[in-house]
Amino acid sequence: MIYSVIVYLIQPLIWVRLLWKSRKAPIYRQRWNERYGFCYGKVGRGGIVLHSVSVGETMAAVPLIFMLRRYYPFLSITVTTMTPSGSERVQKIFGKDIYHVYLPYDLPGSMKRFLDQTNPKLVIIMETELWPNLIKILHSRKVPLIIANARLSIRSFNRYKKFRNFISDIMRCITFVAAQSKEDGLRFLQLGLQKNQLVISGNLKFDISVNSSLMIKSLILRKKWASHRLVWIATNTHDGEEIILLQAYRKLLTKFPNLLLILAPRHPERFSKVLKIIIKAKFNYILRSSGKTPSSTTQVVMVDTMGELILLYGTADLAFIGGTLVKHGGHNPLEAALHAIPILMGPHTLNFHDICRKLNKSGGLITITNVISLISSVSALLTDKNYRLHRGYHAAKVLHQNKGASNHLLNLLKPHLL
Repeated sequence: MIYSVIVYLIQPLIWVRLLWKSRKAPIYRQRWNERYGFCYGKVGRGGIVLHSVSVGETMAAVPLIFMLRRYYPFLSITVTTMTPSGSERVQKIFGKDIYHVYLPYDLPGSMKRFLDQTNPKLVIIMETELWPNLIKILHSRKVPLIIANARLSIRSFNRYKKFRNFISDIMRCITFVAAQSKEDGLRFLQLGLQKNQLVISGNLKFDISVNSSLMIKSLILRKKWASHRLVWIATNTHDGEEIILLQAYRKLLTKFPNLLLILAPRHPERFSKVLKIIIKAKFNYILRSSGKTPSSTTQVVMVDTMGELILLYGTADLAFIGGTLVKHGGHNPLEAALHAIPILMGPHTLNFHDICRKLNKSGGLITITNVISLISSVSALLTDKNYRLHRGYHAAKVLHQNKGASNHLLNLLKPHLL
């Protein structure tokens, strides 16, 4: 009850936050009715509800959703997200093959309204989202709830541990948790999950794949953009990282004057700010959205579009993954590993600890800490093609050696879908 009262009281702050974000991204002003469970005619009924909060969780769920679609075509699938970027990705990948709305805020009335509309046979929540009212209502209605691809960082664990009695009560209402690793599973047990509720299923993110059509598009784009140039790509960058990258790039250009940088900020609302940084640093640039082809004097292609990273990784010789030079926790490096290119990341990889540990152990990941180490590592990779290919090979090897979590999870879900 206390939790619900708090969630009700903070609603005005949430509205202000949405309106603030909408200054640069008007999409935040749209579809507020869905955030309170008003989704009549927009959801499937009697099927599967899968919640993936944003882009990362959505991409991890893609192989599983396609499998569910193939093996249970008679069941509707409703995929929910919380962010516009996640919403855009769901609609782009699946189109009309599934239903999609925002998941309501975790208010008792909103969740009941949403569940009355969907009347799900099974609910799957991706990774770390624990919504107490949703979980309690599903338990009272005897609807199975699975936390899939579950991870629990030390930071999140310590935060939840402060409310252990409350969290333990919530854990008892979950059907089972399919954890990414033994370490994640142990933390869930320490929060009150029972052993018979835990399965170590592996990480769904390893099941990502790229079709031949997209690979061909990447090759064509590389030939069109930089057939005789070296290319490095920096993706999912956050505030503070672009300045570091551009400082390093300025130094690298003295040794590799023909080098091209593809720069992809994480959030659309930051596009204009990042563009100003590029202009202030006096780099010759083009925007991806312009449709222009880089000329021989173009130094930066700024990616101001969404959903193209897997395509663009295929045009690069090496990749830096952002959110790691600042204390954000990082983003998924496996999309770069798909193309067998070397991966560089900063020290802050909390969100992908297990993946980065595997990549680092194999030699597929290079950790950098500042401008100097970034210049040194990129320079070494660009200078020696065999070294570059060696690092990329080992990144791809880790990806392929750890596939199979989707099949494992699908088998676990079967008893709840009969």
